[in-house]
Amino acid sequence: FNVFGPRQDPNSQYAAVIPIFITRMLNGQAPIVFGDGTQSRDFTFVANVVHGNLLAAEASAAVGHSINMAAGMRVSLNTLIDSLNELMGTEVAADYQPERAGDIKHSSADISLARELLGYEPVVSLQDGIRETLEYYKSVYSAKN
Repeated sequence: FNVFGPRQDPNSQYAAVIPIFITRMLNGQAPIVFGDGTQSRDFTFVANVVHGNLLAAEASAAVGHSINMAAGMRVSLNTLIDSLNELMGTEVAADYQPERAGDIKHSSADISLARELLGYEPVVSLQDGIRETLEYYKSVYSAKN
């Protein structure tokens, strides 16, 4: 599952795709997509994971369980790029590269146990999380220029 939010280092070897795409697009560069962009991920804003962890810390029913904290829905990379373009007012096309061996085509979290044991629901939507993350990177990018 792909956790994202402000302050992630887009240059880290562990960088998530959203900050990488945002910073490339803010710099007028195409986001690089390995494959055709139909591959999907379960993107969740960092506040959702924090919310879930706080619920788990208080829930005796959660003891001994491995519980997924995510949004519980898949979004394709093409849809992600479309959303970023819409929020940024741009029309940056992806730079499609050959698929990488070993990449997972689709990833989606089963959050049913989190719902059952913790009453968990994501508190920040994908769009709102992207908007907040985008604003952070815009402020960092404009501060450097």
